[in-house]
Amino acid sequence: MAIIITDECINCGACEPECPNTAIYEGADDWRYKDGTKLSGKIILPDGTEVDSDDAQTPISDEVYYIVPGKCTECKGFHDEPQCAAVCPVDCCIPDDNHVESEETLLNRQAFLHNE
Repeated sequence: MAIIITDECINCGACEPECPNTAIYEGADDWRYKDGTKLSGKIILPDGTEVDSDDAQTPISDEVYYIVPGKCTECKGFHDEPQCAAVCPVDCCIPDDNHVESEETLLNRQAFLHNE
């Protein structure tokens, strides 16, 4: 499953640089599929949706840091545990019950994002 950042976030920013997929963004910041990945130009997402990886996407939160579920791999393929949760001083990076995914799905996403 993906990780979410709860509204208990203190906006310290410790999590953002730790994400190997650049799936974490500051509240109100636009995000892009190309950020921190090897994706470029028009791409077809694993769900079949076609998007331009350069296009700005709507922020998920306007108030606190947020994690893009379609870019989160729980650090699978990089680390033994989600790095955002490991560095969060207030434990607000938690599993997202709305995005439960298998390890295989997370590893496939990691390969997709990084063209491996």
